[in-house]
Amino acid sequence: MLTALSSAVSGLDAYQQQMDIIGNNIANLNTTAFKSATGNLVDSFSDTLQAAAAASGTNNATNAMQIGTGVTTASITSDWSAGVINPTGISSNLAINGNGFFVVQDPNTSAQYVTQDGTFSINTNGQLVTSTGMLVMGANTAGSPPSGLGALLINTTGMPSTSSPTATMTSYSINNQGIITVNLSDGTSFARGQVLLQNFTNPQALTSAGNNLYSNTAAAGGLAAPTTPGSSSLGTIQSGALELSNVDLSAQMASLITAQRAFEANSKIITTSDELLQTVVNMKH
Repeated sequence: MLTALSSAVSGLDAYQQQMDIIGNNIANLNTTAFKSATGNLVDSFSDTLQAAAAASGTNNATNAMQIGTGVTTASITSDWSAGVINPTGISSNLAINGNGFFVVQDPNTSAQYVTQDGTFSINTNGQLVTSTGMLVMGANTAGSPPSGLGALLINTTGMPSTSSPTATMTSYSINNQGIITVNLSDGTSFARGQVLLQNFTNPQALTSAGNNLYSNTAAAGGLAAPTTPGSSSLGTIQSGALELSNVDLSAQMASLITAQRAFEANSKIITTSDELLQTVVNMKH
């Protein structure tokens, strides 16, 4: 009876974790580029009442008799499939068509992270930054290969000698290979830099750091260096758009009902076990 009690307690714990995971998924239904997670359950160690034995002489074979001791969460995995890409009309908003992550850097600590949230803008210094002020990293000289790796600038620095020295930037565009083209007031234009992407052999090893950022990139097995979108199995970039969350609300609601029913069933086992134990306590000789 105590085994049933402890098994049910483990069930409550496991399905509470399932509820926590589902709750977080639903809460991030409209979070840009959010990736839903799934909790994977496995049974706990089993108590062996009788070991299995092969037939020997006149003795028949015997099967093992085991009683499980409950359930536990073995892993929590993220679904890295892409969400729907939604046009925004804002040139600095970037979405990734396919595999890859943007690389960003904390301007205060120089710590680097990766993200699939392309909600970018240009700050007063001409730097391409995230919604929380992280610097978007890339190449400040586009080419094959790109060079000048660092925080991306979108300004008139490096404009060609054929342009007017007094020309100012009127607009810019970012193509599907991440090349940033700056258009000048004299009608000329030039390639200012290039947004680069990183990818990983094991993205499950990435650790969420909040604000749609991920750390632990070394353990995830990244490319030697960020590289050109559209190469090395990387996706391409779509300017003026953002990737939506990949949370499937109907699937999450179904999982929520399943977890709720399982939680209730385990709580019933605890109640029943308690009643039986109370009966044993109240037995009189």
